[in-house]
Amino acid sequence: MDSIDMKKALQEYVDAFNAGDLDRLMSLFADEARVEDPVGTPPKIGIKEVEAFYAESLSGGSKLELLVSPRGSYGNAATITFAVYAQLEDHSIRIDVTDVMTFDSDGKIISMQAYWGPDDMQKL
Repeated sequence: MDSIDMKKALQEYVDAFNAGDLDRLMSLFADEARVEDPVGTPPKIGIKEVEAFYAESLSGGSKLELLVSPRGSYGNAATITFAVYAQLEDHSIRIDVTDVMTFDSDGKIISMQAYWGPDDMQKL
């Protein structure tokens, strides 16, 4: 998979997420995908756990705003840096995140690692 294809896949990831389209989003992932969001928490392993994670994420109406265009590499990984806007019970938040995704030989996301911590969250 080349850098251009990885960047297109990451743009599709953002578009599918913002459309709230779980099926479209899951079509980007390999069956054995692993999601660690945020890095340092227990990973979701396998398509069922990954799908449950994204179903929960989409249920609250969260939206992503790309802060820079997707970045590729000479390998099988690419990144997106974005702001997540989410509604909590009594207020809205923004979380600044960088996701590093690696791709398998079929062009599917095999791993996603989300880099953000408590100091990356802002109450709006």
